[in-house]
Amino acid sequence: MTSCLSRRGLLASSAALLATPAAAYMPQESADTPKICIGPIVETEMNPQGIRRFRQIGLTHVILNNTGFPWTAEALTARVKLLKDNGLTVGDIVLPYVGAARETMRDIILARPGRPQAIEIVKNAIRAAGAAGIPVVEYNFYAHRLEEGYFHAPDPSRGGAVVESFHYDRVRDLPPLPETGAQKADVLWANLEYFLKAVVPVAEAAKVRLSLHPNDPPPAISRGSAQIMTTFDDWKRLIGLVDSPSNGLTYDCGVSREIGEDPVAVARWLGERDRIQHVHYRNVIVRRPREDYTEVWPDNGMVDMLAVMKELVRLKYTRMIHPEHARGLNVHDGVTEVLRDPAGERGSRLAADTDPNLNSYAAWAYHVAYTRAMLQAALLLR
Repeated sequence: MTSCLSRRGLLASSAALLATPAAAYMPQESADTPKICIGPIVETEMNPQGIRRFRQIGLTHVILNNTGFPWTAEALTARVKLLKDNGLTVGDIVLPYVGAARETMRDIILARPGRPQAIEIVKNAIRAAGAAGIPVVEYNFYAHRLEEGYFHAPDPSRGGAVVESFHYDRVRDLPPLPETGAQKADVLWANLEYFLKAVVPVAEAAKVRLSLHPNDPPPAISRGSAQIMTTFDDWKRLIGLVDSPSNGLTYDCGVSREIGEDPVAVARWLGERDRIQHVHYRNVIVRRPREDYTEVWPDNGMVDMLAVMKELVRLKYTRMIHPEHARGLNVHDGVTEVLRDPAGERGSRLAADTDPNLNSYAAWAYHVAYTRAMLQAALLLR
């Protein structure tokens, strides 16, 4: 008697095979390893269909943003639950530096009359994050970010895929903005120390780690104002302002190379002191440190990405790694590519040949896959 396997039987067999623990094949993320993430997740992605896009490329962690500000514990908890119910854990949230929320941080950074009220808003935001179970709150501390120096261009070595460059010579003589003025380094350092001494105890009580992202781009002066997070010595000084695990940095291996440092040595110094709160994982080609560089695809820059990952594994770093700044795929002949919209201000489908957006879903999948390969290799080699 001849037997045949029905389609239903084949599907059941396939499901059983896929249910076999993945660790039987290759090392996987666990409580003892770094977690690859994406983000910040935006409003149009805060639904099961949008979340599924990330789950299908193997992600289990995410950065949360665009949640309205000031935050409340109730609102953040609802967002965290929605994501968790659909397979994503929130490991980081960013204090916004856009819109009305921007003025809250500017009151603090520039020590304007509204600083006391602004610090109370941030304290309550930290408490809300802690109540929602979000372990890291990320922030920036720059008087002005010199985004005017960035420009996008196709990379002929990659079939015209879009990359992003920064040339300080294009913008070094731009004047200060009236609302910012020309801020001195010693004043900004004093304002940062004041801020940290006010909020770090709150973060400790809430079981939250504060993560300052270094200046990026990192030239010393931005429209007349000093930038105080542009050298490795600056980063070390930050750690010394308040000695607490809640006072740390977003370690960015790309920025580490942009400022002329060895990214592995930077990771080692920060990691051995348990001050890496979050990781940005990207590559760069530097022509002149701090002033002239191009952000490139993760596999063809000057950063030894495997060495960085091996160091993070050696350090037993277990928080999130964000393979950020996904490239743009410059599609022609009227073909459009699905693009992410991190600012929440554009449609989700744009013509990539006319708008070289650096957030295509295909490019994000590439970045995530490359990062996972580096993580699995590092876990196998430890």
